[in-house]
Amino acid sequence: MSDERLSAELLGLLGQDDFLRLVEAFGGTRLYVPRSGDTTDIAKQLGAAAAAKLGERYSGTYLRVPLAREQRARHYRGIGHSNADIARRLGMTETGVDKLFRRMPGKPAKGSCDPRQIDLFSTR
Repeated sequence: MSDERLSAELLGLLGQDDFLRLVEAFGGTRLYVPRSGDTTDIAKQLGAAAAAKLGERYSGTYLRVPLAREQRARHYRGIGHSNADIARRLGMTETGVDKLFRRMPGKPAKGSCDPRQIDLFSTR
């Protein structure tokens, strides 16, 4: 399965917040998914509910957790991080982050996902 397809599948299964926690904690590794267990590393990182979802879908297998750099970059940009900070979080250069955003359709504006941000130009 391709990384993009797996990312989409995991995102649909876990939701954005748990998906981001998964790739931040385990991205780029092969992760064994047990049937259940609230004491697993997965449960410690994601919580019991998300670990149970993974266990129901992938139990007894190894999951190649994607790096999901594009999704993570979008998220970090949306909550207001600088390209330098995004580069550190993704383990790449700032120039690489610039290129990632240039190639990205619908590049997110800085701070566009922060719910505390008010809309100064509301059309209501």
